[in-house]
Amino acid sequence: MTVALPASSPATFEIKSANLPLVALLLKSPDLDALSRDLALRFGDIPDFFDNDPLVVELSALTSDERAIDFAALVTLLRSYRVAPVAVRGGNLGQMNAAAAAGLLLAPDVHLTAARAQAPEAARPQPVAVETPMASPAVGALVIDKPLRSGQQVYARGRDLVVLAMVNAGAEVIADGHIHVYAPLRGKAMAGARGNADARIFSLCLEPELLSIAGIYRTSDTPLPEGVWGKPTQVRLVAGTDGDKLVMDPIKVSTKA
Repeated sequence: MTVALPASSPATFEIKSANLPLVALLLKSPDLDALSRDLALRFGDIPDFFDNDPLVVELSALTSDERAIDFAALVTLLRSYRVAPVAVRGGNLGQMNAAAAAGLLLAPDVHLTAARAQAPEAARPQPVAVETPMASPAVGALVIDKPLRSGQQVYARGRDLVVLAMVNAGAEVIADGHIHVYAPLRGKAMAGARGNADARIFSLCLEPELLSIAGIYRTSDTPLPEGVWGKPTQVRLVAGTDGDKLVMDPIKVSTKA
């Protein structure tokens, strides 16, 4: 027989389940000086990229014989980029104990998302140190209808970016989603800035200083193929057996009315 018993609840609080969106730092080296240089290269000129986002430090990419990590210094470094390190996972016993001593929570059950596309070919890019979970852009793109001069920067947080005029050399366009440039792209373009590996870059005239999708980038130090340089092109990220790569596909533009 089912029995219902009277119950009471505290008047001052309730306990609820909650999901906290996290970014993740996939640490590939315990060398914090090198990490500081890479972070400055990636985020040094984007001071508002993070907004005090909670962060988990992922240690699984480190080998078991790596030297000890100065977690107190690591936390200080990360906080300077407006992220809040709260937890660590994937390390060996010594690393996890050191992280706990620095005030980080041990979170072995945190699941990191990393969506990757499929397909082959393209020039090999260089990876950067930070990986973040895929973030789907919100509906409604940020539209810029004026040319961007050297030194100017536009960041479409949480959405796509559409630029209807030229992006000059020295300018930067950044988006958490896709980037569309309906004009020459001669500056830097960084799509999927928070880890969306499905993001793409489109331009009617591709002549960039830098291209990046989900942290995988290619600079002008490596010339683009003649088949896409100065031509309508889309750039996408694909997975391969030797790592993620940027693939550039010509876009066929019809001249018929």
